[in-house]
Amino acid sequence: MDTLRRDPFPLRGRTALVTGGGRRGGIGHATACRLAAYGASVVVAHFAPHDAEQEWGADDVDAALAEVRAHRPGEGVNESPGEGANVGPDDGAVVAGLHADLADPEEPQRVVDAARELAGPLDLLVANQALSGSDGPLGGLGAELDRHWAVDARASILLAQAYANAHDDTRPGGAIVMMTSGQARGPMPGEVAYAAAKAAVAGVTLTLADQLADRRIRVNTVNPGPVDTGYLGEEAFRAMAGMFPFGRFGEPDDPARLIAWLCTDEAYWITGQVIDSEGGFARHRHGWRP
Repeated sequence: MDTLRRDPFPLRGRTALVTGGGRRGGIGHATACRLAAYGASVVVAHFAPHDAEQEWGADDVDAALAEVRAHRPGEGVNESPGEGANVGPDDGAVVAGLHADLADPEEPQRVVDAARELAGPLDLLVANQALSGSDGPLGGLGAELDRHWAVDARASILLAQAYANAHDDTRPGGAIVMMTSGQARGPMPGEVAYAAAKAAVAGVTLTLADQLADRRIRVNTVNPGPVDTGYLGEEAFRAMAGMFPFGRFGEPDDPARLIAWLCTDEAYWITGQVIDSEGGFARHRHGWRP
């Protein structure tokens, strides 16, 4: 057998928890689909009330979960949507949904415990949840700082803690992927609370990776760059086109490919990194046009 040949299902037999994955236009959903396609069991944590407050609105969570299921290897039977576990047709792979408000400091532990009950021991954690809006520039900030810290930073750290405490170190391939933003690459006008919380995630990555290295759990963080998850569009692109050498914004599957790869054994030698997936985004390149 050629040991360099790629396994088409590199995550078969492993279980992943993905937070912030209940909306089909989001990075979390695209990542859950990728992980399922790679053979993993996937538990998707979602919080529709947050999306309902945004301009894009809440999605049909059942339909989003059904789409994740449709990506499983050999899919074609047993596609009933809804909350709870649904077993894959060939190898016992599970897709499940969990409603969770990760602004509550008790929720990360509950989510990890519930995910293990639904799908078995957790091998992979993708902490993708984020708070949108409720932000501003210096001058009128207050509780926004606490809200963003709770969801964007504290929840990611507590999820990592709950995952690590529960992880079975005899299983191969332990990995955590967290999400930051481009706050280290350029300013984020009007988003002080978000930038501060996401900077904390990037800043703690190496410390968490060092602590968990002896247990062979890898920890990395991804900056997805500007991804059109419903808040951008043609008008925004016309104003920013000169910054994108490939002629478009990022799409949810762009960072999802990197996140899913970081969960595989191909990324075994990568830990403690903050990795950009920005498609050459050049913040100060206003004059260039594709």
